[in-house]
Amino acid sequence: MATHKLLLLPGDGIGPEIMVEVKKIIAWLNTQGKETFETDEGLVGGAAYDAHGQAISEEDMAKAMDADAVIFGAVGGPKWDAVPYEVRPEAGLLRLRKDMELFANLRPAICYPALADASSLRKDVIEGLDILIVRELTGGVYFGEPKEIKDLGNGQKRGIDTQVYDTYEIERIAKAAFELARTRGGRVTSMEKRNVMKSGVLWNEVVTQTHKAGYEDVQLDHMLADAGGMQLVRWPKQFDVIVTDNLFGDMLSDVAAMLTGSLGMLPSASLGAPDPKTGRRKAMYEPVHGSAPDIAGTGAANPIAMIASFAMALRYSFELVAEADLVEKAIANTLDKGLRTRDISAEGDTVISTAEMGDAILAELDALSA
Repeated sequence: MATHKLLLLPGDGIGPEIMVEVKKIIAWLNTQGKETFETDEGLVGGAAYDAHGQAISEEDMAKAMDADAVIFGAVGGPKWDAVPYEVRPEAGLLRLRKDMELFANLRPAICYPALADASSLRKDVIEGLDILIVRELTGGVYFGEPKEIKDLGNGQKRGIDTQVYDTYEIERIAKAAFELARTRGGRVTSMEKRNVMKSGVLWNEVVTQTHKAGYEDVQLDHMLADAGGMQLVRWPKQFDVIVTDNLFGDMLSDVAAMLTGSLGMLPSASLGAPDPKTGRRKAMYEPVHGSAPDIAGTGAANPIAMIASFAMALRYSFELVAEADLVEKAIANTLDKGLRTRDISAEGDTVISTAEMGDAILAELDALSA
């Protein structure tokens, strides 16, 4: 029986509440007699700042580097708006991504059949949606230097952020997108802004070259990122896999998330390169939504994205495909019964709490495995 080490980083806001529901799923899996998950827990974001004066401690960073996978909640909130920029809650998340070299962010946008009416788009536009956005995560404008605010005098300031990409960064994210497309519909759309950005020109060239160098069985299309955003809203089902840079990926994945009706529904995976010796990838799994401090502690948070993120961990870190399918099926069955948290509810639905949603999914797991 294999044993896997998980580091749980609940974070801030609703993070601890939704992490409780993941712990229920982990505990259930540990009773099934197949794989064992050992968990440790740490602080990140505002919680870490309050305890250590930094967004993640060196001790917890070391735990993350040693874990088989990190399960991450959410960080941030108005409580920490005035802390220094370099120790803001989000700095903990950025450090995890950078130090663990998690260059590939996978964000699926899936419309569960029971939620086809929850989207702001027509049902025929959204029903059956299954998109995967592959976002480059450790380069681009979020990490480029210089990054500063200059005082120009006379009451004027200049804010500077730098968009930087090297060939190898574009090549490895393109390869990840092509390989994932081979397991899906076999189509990749690369999005950038080559019409106004030199980094976009290079992105287009490298993705094209990578495609020709061994992935011509996959269909490749190019699209300007702003046009891509429009097309995501116009007819999202035209896409299979979208590959794009850090900045555009951040924005486009949130657009795709809302197509499904709620940010509370969608998971993500952040993966590093395979270790040359063991083949193991460093990995972190987190919901797309934020810390939602306005509803923290009210029992209104939707834990589905957090639970679905753990299902992605089962699939991508541990190759437990059957178990991942089981968790995802339990989520779908729960929704089919009309059970909803507040964010995805409509007239006639049964609105339940965070804990009740976790319990309902757990009951479905029991029923499916009986």
